[in-house]
Amino acid sequence: MTKLRSYVQGSWHTAPDEGRALHDAVTGTEVARLSSTGIDFAAALEHGRRVGGPALRELTFHQRAALLKALGQYLREHREELYAVSAQTGATPFDSRFDVDGGIGVLLAYASKGRRELPNDTVYVDGAVEPLGRGGTFVGQHICTSLRGVAVQINAFNFPVWGPLEKLAPAFLAGVPSLIKPASPTAFLTAKLIELIVASGLLPEGTMQFVAGGVGDLFDHLTEQDTVAFTGSASTAARLRTHPVIVNRAVRFTAEADSLNLSILGPDATPGTPEFDLYVAQLVAEMTVKAGQKCTAIRRAFVPERQLDAVVDAVSARLARTTVGNPLTEGVRMGALASLEQREEVRRSVKALAEAGRIVLGDPERVEVVDADPERGAFVAPILLVSDPDRAEPHQVEAFGPVSTVLPYHDAAHVIELAARGQGSLTGSVVTADPAFARTIVLGVAPWHGRLLVLNERDGKESTGHGSPLPALVHGGPGRAGGGEEMGGIRGVLHHMQRTAVQADPDTLTAITGRWVPGSQRHETLETEGVHPFRKHLEQLRIGDTIVAGPRTVTQEDVEHFAEFTGDTFYAHMDERAAAANPLFGERVAHGYLVVSLAAGLFVDPDPGPVLANFGVDNLRFLTPVKFGDELTVTLTCKQLTPRDTAGYGEVRWDADVTRQDGESVARYDVLTLVAKKEA
Repeated sequence: MTKLRSYVQGSWHTAPDEGRALHDAVTGTEVARLSSTGIDFAAALEHGRRVGGPALRELTFHQRAALLKALGQYLREHREELYAVSAQTGATPFDSRFDVDGGIGVLLAYASKGRRELPNDTVYVDGAVEPLGRGGTFVGQHICTSLRGVAVQINAFNFPVWGPLEKLAPAFLAGVPSLIKPASPTAFLTAKLIELIVASGLLPEGTMQFVAGGVGDLFDHLTEQDTVAFTGSASTAARLRTHPVIVNRAVRFTAEADSLNLSILGPDATPGTPEFDLYVAQLVAEMTVKAGQKCTAIRRAFVPERQLDAVVDAVSARLARTTVGNPLTEGVRMGALASLEQREEVRRSVKALAEAGRIVLGDPERVEVVDADPERGAFVAPILLVSDPDRAEPHQVEAFGPVSTVLPYHDAAHVIELAARGQGSLTGSVVTADPAFARTIVLGVAPWHGRLLVLNERDGKESTGHGSPLPALVHGGPGRAGGGEEMGGIRGVLHHMQRTAVQADPDTLTAITGRWVPGSQRHETLETEGVHPFRKHLEQLRIGDTIVAGPRTVTQEDVEHFAEFTGDTFYAHMDERAAAANPLFGERVAHGYLVVSLAAGLFVDPDPGPVLANFGVDNLRFLTPVKFGDELTVTLTCKQLTPRDTAGYGEVRWDADVTRQDGESVARYDVLTLVAKKEA
């Protein structure tokens, strides 16, 4: 029988003992054995810190993003191999795509975000420069740097591909190596994923390790530079969170645990409305996709009291048409649970829920299946319950399978109070076309939820659904849900970095951050080199390269011409009497956008050259009114260089400071340009 291999310290490891048997969820036959016996966990962690970490930190964010993109594309080419193994976990073809393609999508999403939102550097600048002294010679800046440890990632059985990739992507982009530990029942699919990743040869050595089996004494060897991300039961999370090393060394620990997610039907969503149909379809999908084995599935379905029977009838009718059986057989819509142990756990949970209400559809002990043995396979029927919302069980017991409980509510205040009894959830949804009701519910339940979906006819066609975590949005929740947070775009990257406040003089801070800081040295290239900065190719530009241009006198004729040409005849520019009454101005003033346009006319070099385009302006602020007769000077300074490794150009951010004759700034902003590389 096949033994799953671990991948640690740059080589494959096969345990010497027999290990634990893993079974096909559909047929019950043994497919592999699992054991981590013989792994030196201290050495594995040290390998990640000593080999993987330095290799990653040598790469910029953009280079790491490029590797994630390449890996995502490679796995996409080999996803059929993952689909084939996924069927043995009980997954239908749709379930397999949900898991496999979803995980690959996270890799590609983080690759894109890394290129677009992070610098082509190894340090992330967080927030604005903080002035700390009156003279401008003492300033502060927050920076984020890669932790010098390993991201230990313990995953759940329900998403054996998406789960590991969801954790790997932000850690890798942050420059932190990963050690992946899958849940046992579906570890054979994660093992196939790891085999493909290793075979790709794309990831630097030591940046990804894999443990097929238990974690042994791994936690005993963690340090304050390591992180732990856990997905699983609340009881296991509590045990790991209180491990002496986690506590004593303040190891960063994030957990995604139990979650009694809710969906609320709005009072306006009556039978016959699009919202009613969306609610029913969403509830059925969340109960049957992955056989309800989703940490984001709907466990509590709140409906207005007067709609209780209509919802139960509509959901029951749809569920009754759900065919359960061999996921590879045509027509089967729901496969098996991940294991026989999981089936027994669901049955126990349903029994507890039934004591607080009644089962209106399904039998936890019996199910008709297609092309499979209902006893050897981990099959269970979709089960719908109705319960008294004041009973404790629906708000405490999670049946991790195709099970949901319908709960009636009186009004918005009542359902908000009921929602809080779940003590924290990963996600919730409210299905309504009434924005006022949506606002009341969202603001009322948000403190107990990590993500909320408002679903209606307007967004229904584009909505990714209640149960789909997205790379750009946070995944996690408070309280019972574990109190953790993953993904969320760049937020997920920063979880693996240390934020440090740096206090220094402007020149030193510029050197540390690689970004020009106001008050640091400028190099007026026209004076020192006889070259306009816009005549320099990307490789020739340096942080601090500057042009000072002006002065340009602003006249009444300029303002009136601009107003006529653009149609901007706002009274502060054109009506002398009204402008005089304005407490901010007291007289007519120039348009702010006229000031910006005049500044561009001062600093732009008109001839064709390395500057290919101006693609934006950031952080524009008009600081002081410009009046007729004021003389404007602009100082344009190269602030940040972001080369594009695969393009013939890069991005250049310029600091623009427009001042008047007394030296006071009237406008400040960043100019964004694309500048060609000389080699291109």
